[in-house]
Amino acid sequence: MNKKVLYPLLLLVAGLLFALLLAVNKREVAPDPYEPIVPTVRVVRVQTVVEHLTVSSQGTVQPRSQSELIPEVTGRVVWISPSLVNGGAFRKDDVLLRIDDADYLTLVARSEAALMRAESEHSHASDELKRLTSLHKQQLASAQLLDDARQGAQVKEANLREARAALEQARRDLSRTQLPAPFDGLVRSEHVDVGQFVTRGQAIGTVYATDFVEVRLPISADQLAYLGLPISTRGQIDAPLRPPVTVAADFGETRLLWEGQLVRLEAQVDEQSRMVYGVARLRLEESDDTPLLPVGMFVHADIRGRKVDDAIRLPRSAMRDDNEVLVVDAQNRLHFRQISLLRLEHDDILVSAGLKDGELVCISPMQTVVEGMLVKPVILPAEK
Repeated sequence: MNKKVLYPLLLLVAGLLFALLLAVNKREVAPDPYEPIVPTVRVVRVQTVVEHLTVSSQGTVQPRSQSELIPEVTGRVVWISPSLVNGGAFRKDDVLLRIDDADYLTLVARSEAALMRAESEHSHASDELKRLTSLHKQQLASAQLLDDARQGAQVKEANLREARAALEQARRDLSRTQLPAPFDGLVRSEHVDVGQFVTRGQAIGTVYATDFVEVRLPISADQLAYLGLPISTRGQIDAPLRPPVTVAADFGETRLLWEGQLVRLEAQVDEQSRMVYGVARLRLEESDDTPLLPVGMFVHADIRGRKVDDAIRLPRSAMRDDNEVLVVDAQNRLHFRQISLLRLEHDDILVSAGLKDGELVCISPMQTVVEGMLVKPVILPAEK
Protein backbone atom coordinates (compact mmCIF):
# COMPACT_ATOMS: atom_id res chain seq x y z
CA MET A 1 0.00 0.00 0.00
CA ASN A 2 1.22 3.49 -0.62
CA LYS A 3 2.71 5.19 2.46
CA LYS A 4 0.90 8.46 1.69
CA VAL A 5 -2.41 6.68 2.24
CA LEU A 6 -1.36 4.30 5.03
CA TYR A 7 -0.03 6.87 7.53
CA PRO A 8 -3.10 9.12 7.55
CA LEU A 9 -5.35 6.10 8.00
CA LEU A 10 -3.27 4.90 10.96
CA LEU A 11 -3.47 8.36 12.58
CA LEU A 12 -7.23 8.52 12.07
CA VAL A 13 -7.75 5.07 13.62
CA ALA A 14 -5.54 5.98 16.60
CA GLY A 15 -7.52 9.19 17.16
CA LEU A 16 -10.82 7.35 17.09
CA LEU A 17 -9.53 4.74 19.57
CA PHE A 18 -8.29 7.52 21.92
CA ALA A 19 -11.64 9.38 21.78
CA LEU A 20 -13.48 6.11 22.49
CA LEU A 21 -11.22 5.48 25.46
CA LEU A 22 -11.96 8.97 26.90
CA ALA A 23 -15.70 8.51 26.45
CA VAL A 24 -15.68 5.17 28.24
CA ASN A 25 -13.57 6.43 31.19
CA LYS A 26 -15.18 9.99 31.74
CA ARG A 27 -15.40 11.36 35.34
CA GLU A 28 -18.64 12.21 37.06
CA VAL A 29 -18.70 16.00 37.97
CA ALA A 30 -21.21 17.13 40.59
CA PRO A 31 -22.57 20.68 39.89
CA ASP A 32 -22.26 23.27 42.71
CA PRO A 33 -25.55 24.55 44.15
CA TYR A 34 -26.58 28.10 42.94
CA GLU A 35 -26.39 30.80 45.59
CA PRO A 36 -27.88 34.20 44.63
CA ILE A 37 -25.79 37.31 45.45
CA VAL A 38 -27.59 39.43 48.09
CA PRO A 39 -26.69 43.14 47.76
CA THR A 40 -25.69 45.05 50.87
CA VAL A 41 -27.56 48.34 51.38
CA ARG A 42 -27.33 51.13 53.91
CA VAL A 43 -30.52 51.86 55.83
CA VAL A 44 -31.64 54.34 58.47
CA ARG A 45 -34.28 53.80 61.10
CA VAL A 46 -37.28 56.12 60.92
CA GLN A 47 -37.71 58.45 63.91
CA THR A 48 -40.50 61.00 64.28
CA VAL A 49 -39.28 64.31 65.64
CA VAL A 50 -40.59 67.81 66.34
CA GLU A 51 -39.32 70.17 63.66
CA HIS A 52 -39.46 73.95 63.28
CA LEU A 53 -39.52 74.81 59.59
CA THR A 54 -36.73 77.29 58.96
CA VAL A 55 -36.55 79.80 56.12
CA SER A 56 -33.07 81.04 55.21
CA SER A 57 -32.46 84.46 53.73
CA GLN A 58 -29.90 87.24 53.66
CA GLY A 59 -29.86 91.00 53.64
CA THR A 60 -28.14 94.21 54.67
CA VAL A 61 -28.40 95.81 58.10
CA GLN A 62 -30.22 99.13 58.08
CA PRO A 63 -31.01 101.57 60.90
CA ARG A 64 -34.55 101.53 62.27
CA SER A 65 -34.57 105.32 62.80
CA GLN A 66 -32.53 107.73 60.71
CA SER A 67 -32.78 111.52 60.79
CA GLU A 68 -31.30 114.49 59.02
CA LEU A 69 -29.78 117.12 61.33
CA ILE A 70 -31.48 120.36 60.26
CA PRO A 71 -31.20 123.63 62.23
CA GLU A 72 -34.41 125.55 62.80
CA VAL A 73 -32.69 128.95 62.97
CA THR A 74 -30.18 130.84 60.86
CA GLY A 75 -26.73 131.87 62.01
CA ARG A 76 -23.03 131.18 62.22
CA VAL A 77 -21.77 127.97 63.81
CA VAL A 78 -19.65 128.76 66.88
CA TRP A 79 -19.18 125.26 68.38
CA ILE A 80 -19.39 121.64 67.22
CA SER A 81 -19.44 118.61 69.50
CA PRO A 82 -16.49 116.18 69.16
CA SER A 83 -19.17 113.51 68.56
CA LEU A 84 -20.39 115.23 65.41
CA VAL A 85 -18.01 113.35 63.13
CA ASN A 86 -18.61 110.39 60.83
CA GLY A 87 -19.02 107.41 63.18
CA GLY A 88 -19.26 109.51 66.34
CA ALA A 89 -21.44 108.20 69.18
CA PHE A 90 -23.81 110.34 71.23
CA ARG A 91 -26.60 110.12 73.78
CA LYS A 92 -30.08 111.52 73.62
CA ASP A 93 -30.24 115.31 74.29
CA ASP A 94 -26.46 115.75 73.93
CA VAL A 95 -25.76 119.14 72.31
CA LEU A 96 -24.19 118.50 68.92
CA LEU A 97 -23.88 122.06 67.59
CA ARG A 98 -24.26 125.68 68.73
CA ILE A 99 -25.16 128.66 66.59
CA ASP A 100 -24.25 132.24 67.47
CA ASP A 101 -27.10 133.40 69.74
CA ALA A 102 -26.29 137.14 70.03
CA ASP A 103 -29.07 138.21 67.66
CA TYR A 104 -31.54 135.91 69.39
CA LEU A 105 -30.63 137.24 72.85
CA THR A 106 -31.30 140.74 71.53
CA LEU A 107 -34.61 139.59 70.10
CA VAL A 108 -35.61 138.12 73.46
CA ALA A 109 -34.73 141.40 75.21
CA ARG A 110 -36.78 143.42 72.72
CA SER A 111 -39.70 141.02 73.07
CA GLU A 112 -39.57 141.31 76.85
CA ALA A 113 -39.61 145.13 76.56
CA ALA A 114 -42.53 144.98 74.15
CA LEU A 115 -44.37 142.71 76.58
CA MET A 116 -43.80 145.14 79.46
CA ARG A 117 -45.15 148.00 77.33
CA ALA A 118 -48.17 145.93 76.26
CA GLU A 119 -48.89 144.92 79.87
CA SER A 120 -48.71 148.57 80.97
CA GLU A 121 -51.02 149.74 78.19
CA HIS A 122 -53.42 146.87 78.84
CA SER A 123 -53.52 147.70 82.56
CA HIS A 124 -54.20 151.38 81.81
CA ALA A 125 -56.95 150.51 79.31
CA SER A 126 -58.59 148.13 81.78
CA ASP A 127 -58.62 150.77 84.51
CA GLU A 128 -60.03 153.34 82.10
CA LEU A 129 -62.79 150.90 81.08
CA LYS A 130 -63.70 150.31 84.71
CA ARG A 131 -63.79 154.10 85.42
CA LEU A 132 -66.02 154.89 82.44
CA THR A 133 -68.31 151.97 83.25
CA SER A 134 -68.81 153.40 86.74
CA LEU A 135 -69.44 156.91 85.38
CA HIS A 136 -71.87 155.56 82.79
CA LYS A 137 -73.92 153.89 85.53
CA GLN A 138 -74.08 157.28 87.27
CA GLN A 139 -75.05 158.87 83.94
CA LEU A 140 -71.87 160.95 84.04
CA ALA A 141 -70.37 159.43 80.83
CA SER A 142 -71.92 158.87 77.47
CA ALA A 143 -72.36 155.47 75.81
CA GLN A 144 -69.97 156.59 73.06
CA LEU A 145 -67.15 157.11 75.53
CA LEU A 146 -67.86 153.69 77.12
CA ASP A 147 -67.77 151.98 73.72
CA ASP A 148 -64.49 153.68 72.83
CA ALA A 149 -62.97 152.59 76.17
CA ARG A 150 -64.20 149.02 75.67
CA GLN A 151 -62.70 148.90 72.18
CA GLY A 152 -59.41 150.36 73.43
CA ALA A 153 -59.22 147.70 76.17
CA GLN A 154 -59.80 144.93 73.64
CA VAL A 155 -57.07 146.30 71.36
CA LYS A 156 -54.61 146.50 74.26
CA GLU A 157 -55.49 142.94 75.29
CA ALA A 158 -54.79 141.75 71.72
CA ASN A 159 -51.47 143.63 71.76
CA LEU A 160 -50.64 141.95 75.07
CA ARG A 161 -51.33 138.47 73.66
CA GLU A 162 -49.26 139.25 70.59
CA ALA A 163 -46.36 140.43 72.75
CA ARG A 164 -46.51 137.26 74.85
CA ALA A 165 -46.52 135.10 71.69
CA ALA A 166 -43.60 137.06 70.27
CA LEU A 167 -41.63 136.53 73.49
CA GLU A 168 -42.35 132.80 73.43
CA GLN A 169 -41.22 132.63 69.81
CA ALA A 170 -38.04 134.55 70.59
CA ARG A 171 -37.22 132.23 73.49
CA ARG A 172 -37.87 129.15 71.29
CA ASP A 173 -35.56 130.53 68.61
CA LEU A 174 -32.93 131.17 71.26
CA SER A 175 -33.18 127.57 72.51
CA ARG A 176 -32.88 126.34 68.91
CA THR A 177 -29.40 127.82 68.62
CA GLN A 178 -28.36 124.59 70.35
CA LEU A 179 -29.00 121.44 68.32
CA PRO A 180 -29.67 118.45 70.65
CA ALA A 181 -29.45 114.77 69.67
CA PRO A 182 -32.91 113.25 69.10
CA PHE A 183 -31.91 109.78 70.39
CA ASP A 184 -28.98 107.58 71.33
CA GLY A 185 -27.10 106.86 68.16
CA LEU A 186 -24.22 107.31 65.75
CA VAL A 187 -23.34 109.89 63.13
CA ARG A 188 -23.60 108.54 59.60
CA SER A 189 -22.35 111.66 57.84
CA GLU A 190 -21.75 115.35 58.55
CA HIS A 191 -20.94 118.39 56.42
CA VAL A 192 -20.59 121.42 58.67
CA ASP A 193 -17.72 123.20 60.39
CA VAL A 194 -17.09 125.99 62.87
CA GLY A 195 -17.58 129.40 61.31
CA GLN A 196 -19.91 128.15 58.61
CA PHE A 197 -23.13 130.09 58.11
CA VAL A 198 -26.14 127.78 58.16
CA THR A 199 -29.73 128.58 57.31
CA ARG A 200 -33.04 127.27 58.56
CA GLY A 201 -33.90 123.97 56.88
CA GLN A 202 -30.34 123.25 55.67
CA ALA A 203 -29.26 119.61 56.27
CA ILE A 204 -25.90 119.47 58.03
CA GLY A 205 -25.62 115.75 58.78
CA THR A 206 -27.29 112.36 59.15
CA VAL A 207 -27.64 110.36 62.35
CA TYR A 208 -29.29 107.04 63.16
CA ALA A 209 -30.50 105.31 66.31
CA THR A 210 -28.63 102.36 67.80
CA ASP A 211 -31.38 100.88 69.98
CA PHE A 212 -32.69 98.73 67.10
CA VAL A 213 -31.56 97.82 63.60
CA GLU A 214 -33.56 96.21 60.79
CA VAL A 215 -32.71 93.73 58.07
CA ARG A 216 -34.81 93.54 54.90
CA LEU A 217 -35.04 89.84 53.99
CA PRO A 218 -36.30 88.45 50.66
CA ILE A 219 -38.63 85.43 51.08
CA SER A 220 -39.96 83.39 48.16
CA ALA A 221 -43.73 83.12 47.95
CA ASP A 222 -43.79 79.34 48.45
CA GLN A 223 -41.76 79.66 51.66
CA LEU A 224 -44.32 81.93 53.31
CA ALA A 225 -46.35 78.84 54.19
CA TYR A 226 -43.47 77.60 56.36
CA LEU A 227 -43.67 80.69 58.59
CA GLY A 228 -47.09 79.81 59.97
CA LEU A 229 -48.53 83.27 59.25
CA PRO A 230 -52.01 83.91 57.85
CA ILE A 231 -51.91 84.21 54.07
CA SER A 232 -53.38 87.72 54.26
CA THR A 233 -50.61 89.01 56.55
CA ARG A 234 -49.17 92.30 55.35
CA GLY A 235 -47.67 95.18 57.29
CA GLN A 236 -47.10 94.82 61.02
CA ILE A 237 -47.24 91.28 62.39
CA ASP A 238 -49.04 90.81 65.69
CA ALA A 239 -46.54 90.38 68.52
CA PRO A 240 -47.60 86.79 69.47
CA LEU A 241 -47.20 85.65 65.84
CA ARG A 242 -43.78 87.17 65.14
CA PRO A 243 -41.33 84.44 64.08
CA PRO A 244 -37.92 84.49 65.81
CA VAL A 245 -34.97 85.39 63.59
CA THR A 246 -31.31 84.50 64.11
CA VAL A 247 -28.85 86.72 62.26
CA ALA A 248 -25.25 85.64 61.67
CA ALA A 249 -22.26 87.66 60.49
CA ASP A 250 -18.66 86.61 59.99
CA PHE A 251 -15.82 88.67 61.44
CA GLY A 252 -12.71 86.97 60.11
CA GLU A 253 -12.81 83.42 61.45
CA THR A 254 -15.41 84.27 64.10
CA ARG A 255 -19.16 83.98 63.51
CA LEU A 256 -21.37 86.12 65.74
CA LEU A 257 -25.10 85.67 66.26
CA TRP A 258 -27.88 88.11 67.13
CA GLU A 259 -31.51 87.33 67.97
CA GLY A 260 -34.51 89.28 66.72
CA GLN A 261 -38.04 88.99 65.33
CA LEU A 262 -39.76 89.28 61.97
CA VAL A 263 -41.92 92.35 62.64
CA ARG A 264 -43.58 93.07 59.30
CA LEU A 265 -44.10 91.99 55.70
CA GLU A 266 -44.06 94.49 52.87
CA ALA A 267 -47.26 95.06 51.00
CA GLN A 268 -46.40 93.72 47.56
CA VAL A 269 -44.37 91.10 45.70
CA ASP A 270 -41.28 92.35 43.91
CA GLU A 271 -42.02 92.18 40.18
CA GLN A 272 -38.47 91.29 39.16
CA SER A 273 -37.41 88.76 41.80
CA ARG A 274 -40.92 87.45 42.68
CA MET A 275 -39.98 87.77 46.33
CA VAL A 276 -41.88 89.09 49.32
CA TYR A 277 -39.72 91.17 51.61
CA GLY A 278 -39.92 90.74 55.36
CA VAL A 279 -38.29 93.05 57.88
CA ALA A 280 -36.49 91.63 60.91
CA ARG A 281 -35.83 93.89 63.88
CA LEU A 282 -32.99 93.31 66.31
CA ARG A 283 -32.36 95.02 69.63
CA LEU A 284 -28.73 96.03 69.99
CA GLU A 285 -27.21 95.34 73.39
CA GLU A 286 -23.44 95.55 73.31
CA SER A 287 -21.52 93.10 75.51
CA ASP A 288 -18.02 91.70 75.79
CA ASP A 289 -18.98 88.69 73.65
CA THR A 290 -21.22 90.36 71.08
CA PRO A 291 -20.50 93.82 69.64
CA LEU A 292 -23.02 96.14 68.03
CA LEU A 293 -24.19 94.96 64.62
CA PRO A 294 -22.78 97.49 62.14
CA VAL A 295 -25.17 99.24 59.77
CA GLY A 296 -24.44 98.23 56.20
CA MET A 297 -23.21 94.74 57.19
CA PHE A 298 -24.30 91.86 54.94
CA VAL A 299 -25.75 89.09 57.12
CA HIS A 300 -27.37 85.68 56.85
CA ALA A 301 -30.69 85.10 58.61
CA ASP A 302 -32.64 82.02 59.67
CA ILE A 303 -36.36 82.62 60.28
CA ARG A 304 -37.92 79.96 62.51
CA GLY A 305 -41.35 79.10 61.18
CA ARG A 306 -44.21 76.87 62.28
CA LYS A 307 -43.75 73.71 64.35
CA VAL A 308 -44.42 70.24 62.91
CA ASP A 309 -44.98 67.60 65.60
CA ASP A 310 -44.56 64.29 63.70
CA ALA A 311 -41.99 65.04 61.04
CA ILE A 312 -39.48 62.50 59.72
CA ARG A 313 -36.06 63.68 58.54
CA LEU A 314 -34.28 61.51 55.99
CA PRO A 315 -31.21 61.95 53.79
CA ARG A 316 -32.06 63.24 50.36
CA SER A 317 -30.58 60.08 48.81
CA ALA A 318 -33.50 58.09 50.28
CA MET A 319 -36.04 59.66 47.90
CA ARG A 320 -36.65 58.14 44.47
CA ASP A 321 -38.89 59.24 41.63
CA ASP A 322 -42.54 60.11 42.23
CA ASN A 323 -42.04 60.71 45.98
CA GLU A 324 -41.18 57.11 46.72
CA VAL A 325 -38.73 55.49 49.15
CA LEU A 326 -37.52 51.90 49.59
CA VAL A 327 -38.55 50.27 52.86
CA VAL A 328 -36.83 47.13 54.20
CA ASP A 329 -39.21 44.80 56.04
CA ALA A 330 -38.52 42.27 58.81
CA GLN A 331 -37.54 39.60 56.21
CA ASN A 332 -34.94 42.00 54.69
CA ARG A 333 -36.94 42.52 51.53
CA LEU A 334 -37.32 45.79 49.67
CA HIS A 335 -40.69 47.42 49.06
CA PHE A 336 -41.66 50.67 47.34
CA ARG A 337 -43.52 53.13 49.58
CA GLN A 338 -45.32 56.34 48.60
CA ILE A 339 -44.66 59.26 50.99
CA SER A 340 -46.03 62.76 51.53
CA LEU A 341 -43.15 65.19 51.15
CA LEU A 342 -43.30 68.13 53.52
CA ARG A 343 -40.16 69.94 52.41
CA LEU A 344 -37.02 69.48 50.32
CA GLU A 345 -33.86 70.84 51.91
CA HIS A 346 -30.25 70.88 50.76
CA ASP A 347 -29.18 67.47 52.11
CA ASP A 348 -32.37 66.21 53.76
CA ILE A 349 -36.06 65.75 53.13
CA LEU A 350 -38.91 66.16 55.61
CA VAL A 351 -41.69 63.60 55.39
CA SER A 352 -45.12 64.23 56.87
CA ALA A 353 -46.86 60.90 56.12
CA GLY A 354 -46.28 57.45 54.62
CA LEU A 355 -43.77 56.01 57.10
CA LYS A 356 -44.03 54.60 60.59
CA ASP A 357 -41.71 55.08 63.51
CA GLY A 358 -39.01 52.37 63.58
CA GLU A 359 -39.16 51.31 59.92
CA LEU A 360 -35.95 50.92 57.91
CA VAL A 361 -35.48 53.06 54.81
CA CYS A 362 -32.82 52.32 52.20
CA ILE A 363 -30.51 55.22 51.37
CA SER A 364 -28.08 53.40 49.05
CA PRO A 365 -28.25 54.33 45.35
CA MET A 366 -29.55 51.29 43.45
CA GLN A 367 -29.89 51.17 39.69
CA THR A 368 -32.18 48.15 39.45
CA VAL A 369 -34.78 47.42 42.12
CA VAL A 370 -37.35 44.64 42.09
CA GLU A 371 -40.30 44.64 44.46
CA GLY A 372 -39.61 42.14 47.25
CA MET A 373 -35.93 41.57 46.42
CA LEU A 374 -33.72 40.29 49.24
CA VAL A 375 -31.04 42.62 50.63
CA LYS A 376 -28.55 42.72 53.44
CA PRO A 377 -29.22 45.90 55.45
CA VAL A 378 -26.55 47.81 57.34
CA ILE A 379 -28.17 50.18 59.83
CA LEU A 380 -26.45 53.54 60.09
CA PRO A 381 -26.42 55.34 63.45
CA ALA A 382 -28.94 58.12 63.84
CA GLU A 383 -27.59 61.63 63.47
CA LYS A 384 -27.80 63.76 66.56
